[in-house]
Amino acid sequence: MAKAKTVFRCSECAAEAPQWTGWCSSCGETGTLAEAIASGGSRQRHLSLAPSATAVPIAEATGGGVAPEPTTIGEADRVLGGGLVPGSVTLLGGEPGVGKSTFLLHLAAAVARAGRRCLYVTAEESAQQVAARAERIGAVADGLWLAAETVLPEVLRLVDDVEPQLLVVDSVQTLVDPELGAVAGSVGQVRGCAQVLVGEAKRRGLMVVMIGHVTKDGGLAGPKVLEHVVDTVLSFEGERHHALRLLRATKHRFGGTHELGLFEMGDGGLAGVPDPSALFLADRQVGIPGSVVAPVLDGQRPLLVEVQALVVDTQAPMPRRTVQGIDSGRLAQVLAVLERRAGLYFGKSDVHVAISGGARVREPGADLAIALAVASAKTDRPVSPNLVACGEIGLCGGLRQVQGTERRMAEAARLGFATAVVPASAPDPPSGLRALRTGSLLDAVTAARLVNGA
Repeated sequence: MAKAKTVFRCSECAAEAPQWTGWCSSCGETGTLAEAIASGGSRQRHLSLAPSATAVPIAEATGGGVAPEPTTIGEADRVLGGGLVPGSVTLLGGEPGVGKSTFLLHLAAAVARAGRRCLYVTAEESAQQVAARAERIGAVADGLWLAAETVLPEVLRLVDDVEPQLLVVDSVQTLVDPELGAVAGSVGQVRGCAQVLVGEAKRRGLMVVMIGHVTKDGGLAGPKVLEHVVDTVLSFEGERHHALRLLRATKHRFGGTHELGLFEMGDGGLAGVPDPSALFLADRQVGIPGSVVAPVLDGQRPLLVEVQALVVDTQAPMPRRTVQGIDSGRLAQVLAVLERRAGLYFGKSDVHVAISGGARVREPGADLAIALAVASAKTDRPVSPNLVACGEIGLCGGLRQVQGTERRMAEAARLGFATAVVPASAPDPPSGLRALRTGSLLDAVTAARLVNGA
């Protein structure tokens, strides 16, 4: 009987070396090499995606693609381009406690109610904990199966037994493949387990959704290959102290990454938000200085958000600049242009700017609304409650049109706003909305005050 070949395997990245050294040449970690049996070829059966392929002209290969299967959750289907594709692997990331497991329970239950069998594998909680949450949020369905398992071969055995159309794994960082030898959550384990699940999805035509942990910077933890091998990467965002949750696709092989899904977290779990603009403006107080409504675009979806500003005199040598929902550098630039081009001085004032409702604005279309809100707070004069402002501010004080201005103004008109302060090059507004075209920030500040006095 042949003697098993021994190697030295890294406990962090699972790289193998023929002899022991004080450090791993693959990941650079020290003291992680330990003697182990060399990996065999048994695992390769999981990695085979399809029978041997032959080359064909590209014109003959088009068409015949697998259509997505709707999840029946409208906001999720919006982001996924219609639903989940059989044979696809989706990775869902998000901060701890944001509601990833709750979202996937809703998703699995909805798919099960649509007549497809689902298997939810929890590797972080007990089956009783997950079942109690499912009962609380109304995610109990006849076709939804539940198992608590952390060992990958046992997960594959459960797939053989249940034969689901959808497999949910919570989370991939807690799965362990005994053949790899590394500890759970290490680079080698995460990479190896993900590759096996991708192979099984392609071979069986199985829809797989995995939860992935994130780092302190908000990026997906683990090896970068984890994002490369999956078909779709979803990001689930939100503040713990706000009910709003945002679902985005940062990678999607079966569609675009420009859509946004919005959910509201309540006692009964997550519910889709069909009219997010109305939600953001529901508790808005009118007639208060420092409040301006901004029509912004998140992907291709127009949203109306309230920009709030507060300017307070201070004797501190370094005035404070605090932001919530916008980039601090964006505020610093807007304040500099206001001082230089509009004659408003903030050198002895604390400036606070926030987007109400927990929304986050990452695009320059809100520049003009931020400037008008700060100017309103500085002069203690409110702008008209029926006014919106949209435009990018240049360093020279000029205003530039932003992408999707037509959709932004259409959303403002739908919610009953009467006036839009926009750059001079902006297109004609829809019926019921009047455009105040301004060429510079100073003109826009003046126009907003004239509207207030009208």
